[in-house]
Amino acid sequence: MAHICRQLVGVGGSCVGWAGLIFATATTDWVRTCDYSVATCLRKDELGSRGLWAECVVSPSLYHCVPLDQMFSLPAYLQVSRALMVSACLLGVPALLLVLVSMPCIRLPSSSSATVKKRRTRVGGVLFIVMAVFASVATIWFPIGANKDEHLMSFGYSLYVGWVGAGLCLLGGVVILCFQVALINDPSRENSFFYSRRSGTAREVDAPSNHAKSERV
Repeated sequence: MAHICRQLVGVGGSCVGWAGLIFATATTDWVRTCDYSVATCLRKDELGSRGLWAECVVSPSLYHCVPLDQMFSLPAYLQVSRALMVSACLLGVPALLLVLVSMPCIRLPSSSSATVKKRRTRVGGVLFIVMAVFASVATIWFPIGANKDEHLMSFGYSLYVGWVGAGLCLLGGVVILCFQVALINDPSRENSFFYSRRSGTAREVDAPSNHAKSERV
């Protein structure tokens, strides 16, 4: 029961982190910039907001966004951050599916083997960790590059959501992998021998699914 709860915690944290990465990728408030000096921007109460897909001007009486669709004229940090965040969002689909179908409470007719489920869980956990690495690189590199181009005022809420999402994906992936390590090191689940009443011999089975018909030595 503890193993199942641990896996549910890992899956839940990874799902929330994945949703945070999707939100951060879709929104435009990554950093707040200033075209003038900091004192002038504060006096005019006019700031710029930049994200992966658009650059906006924010003021009490104006909110205007310009899409960043000039693909070949965009800076390198912006293009790489886009690619990393989109890749992280897309990797969440196979990662979540692999972890869900490998849970003990879900049984599929075509893949009921415990070994297959363990492999799928490991791959899903690794994919969540890769998502966290991609998102971390993008959310750290983007403000550094924006600061070199313009005067960086502050971080936007999208960047904070991206950091939280990357942290949750990393934590969820590590918990899922630790769940597999705990199953491997559990002597009650691996390398167990069962005694059959009919044959009178001990034999090794993959999982204790026939426990009701046999006795353990």
